Amino acid sequence: MSKAINQLIEAEQKAATLFREIESSQLIQPGKTEREINQEVYDLAFELFGIKKYWHKRIVRAGENTLFPYDENPENLLIKEDDIVFLDFGPIFEYWEADYGRTYVLGGDPLKHKLVSDIETAWKEANAFFHSQKEISGVTLYKYCCDLATDKGWEFGGPIAGHLIGHFPHEKLEKEDKTNYIHPENHIDMNAPNQKGEQRHWILEIHFVDRQKKIGGFFEQLLIPSH
Repeated sequence: MSKAINQLIEAEQKAATLFREIESSQLIQPGKTEREINQEVYDLAFELFGIKKYWHKRIVRAGENTLFPYDENPENLLIKEDDIVFLDFGPIFEYWEADYGRTYVLGGDPLKHKLVSDIETAWKEANAFFHSQKEISGVTLYKYCCDLATDKGWEFGGPIAGHLIGHFPHEKLEKEDKTNYIHPENHIDMNAPNQKGEQRHWILEIHFVDRQKKIGGFFEQLLIPSH
């Protein structure tokens, strides 16, 4: 593997450690607001790794806010009993970017627990599908993720299913340039090199929602084989 992918994997491993600390410290609790949890995660990341810099906005979404894709900025909600919460953080470790997302259920609601299980399973299936193809466009992988949502009884919640990742700052993710995204208008082979002739690396994100039940789940990490 290239030096770049090894650095990205190392950055993601540190992000995974951060999330394990979030879980073991039971940081996500009813009675806190999304904003409070966001600050507590920021403080924990600084304590563990000295991180102050994030390459995208830090996201904590709870309840009906879990329906919203990345670009939205919904109101700051209070975490409730039996709630569903997802985190999406993009910390920078020694100038290498990570992008990590997980969903948590407070309580025993079987539908919410099914959602958490389904998004992780779908991520693994989409990852395996991507690596089974010699050539694959963004639109092909995006459609595959949407079909996975339908097959599992959900709706795909985002306008994209991932994006480029790299050394900070990576290729600027211009909204109008769909080739930087796993997007329904990206017809370029995702394995094609960048303008410098270097291999590009991708984050795969799965966002399933049930608009009637007003819940969503999010699972995101680096798109590499057998991950």
